[in-house]
Amino acid sequence: MHSLLYILAIVFYLAVATHFWQRKAATTWTQILLPAALLLHGYLLYESLFSAGGLNLGLTNAVSAIFWLTALIYVVTNLRHQLQNLQAFILPIAALCVALQWMFPEQHMLTYSSDPLFKVHLTIAFAAYSLLTFAALHALLMAAAERTLHRKPSMLNIPSFPPLMTMEKLLFQIITLGFVLLTLTLLSGIAFDEQLYHRVFVFNHKTVFTIISWLIFGALLYGHNKHGWRGKVAIRWTLSGFVVLLLAYVGSKFVLEFILHR
Repeated sequence: MHSLLYILAIVFYLAVATHFWQRKAATTWTQILLPAALLLHGYLLYESLFSAGGLNLGLTNAVSAIFWLTALIYVVTNLRHQLQNLQAFILPIAALCVALQWMFPEQHMLTYSSDPLFKVHLTIAFAAYSLLTFAALHALLMAAAERTLHRKPSMLNIPSFPPLMTMEKLLFQIITLGFVLLTLTLLSGIAFDEQLYHRVFVFNHKTVFTIISWLIFGALLYGHNKHGWRGKVAIRWTLSGFVVLLLAYVGSKFVLEFILHR
């Protein structure tokens, strides 16, 4: 039964994405399939995370949770902003995450998952990662829009975009909120490290790369507010910050679980 639900979630995501890759407008069936895919994905994620009586935060579960939240953020944002074109490349990644969660179920039970401080830290962290993932995908859409505007060839052959100024304003709103949450992630992480390890700060791969990402997004916001950074500069800084953040979380979990088997 679970296999069928995984297949349906993957097919629903890909069906909606394919519809937009074919440069078609939203229809009634796409508006039904997307919420259905999100509901199936959310249910399967919940089952995988909590089925063993604790919190199973293996790599595939973690990545799947981040992209489920990213897709959910898109749906909420799209209620106010016309961003249907983002579905063309958010949803295939979400489908891939569902497939990885299904095909490579990792067992990584956290012994401290019931700790209230950890719950706060994890909730804030996942919200920050998802918002900044959404910002990176939105920056890619802006890059495609700029190339289309200047009649340059683009890998994203999408027919229409919101006005660039509108897209840019939304990008910085998302980054600002993501930066605030990333700041809270670092602060709550410090508090949790002190509680767990009795040290104020634990320097490791994840911490160092998270701080670097925080500095990149902070510098981008400063440059935008003080020097008017925008356009290609904003896109490059956004994507750079996201790549470093990806290395911080996904990279560290990949090394620990798939290489070191911890």
